[in-house]
Amino acid sequence: MSKLTIITDRALELASQAGSSLKQVVPNADKLLQTGAALGAVKAGAKVARGFVRRNPVATIAAAAGVGLLAYAAYRKRKREQANAPIEGKSRRIEARKVNGTGKAGASKRATPRKPRSTAPSSSAET
Repeated sequence: MSKLTIITDRALELASQAGSSLKQVVPNADKLLQTGAALGAVKAGAKVARGFVRRNPVATIAAAAGVGLLAYAAYRKRKREQANAPIEGKSRRIEARKVNGTGKAGASKRATPRKPRSTAPSSSAET
């Protein structure tokens, strides 16, 4: 084995030991380590993106315009689907009634009008 391989293996061992000891000390250390790794990846990605933007500004503007158009198209499609979607809630089908020539529905069924409701309390309710 070369010295570089030995040094790399030893560095990995030390890093894992430090990580495990840190996990024992702080219960949420694994989340902190993941967050740190994510921040490092974002920082490296931003550096690469910055270099690309400096070298290719026209391509960057075209890509941004394309992303904006795609986002707008998705927004319009979602709005169109919401407009055509059924309304959530309880519903009941109501059948159409036949109307006789006078314009009143169901006039032939009921010859006499209903009795009005009385507002006086009934005698059986008194105690």
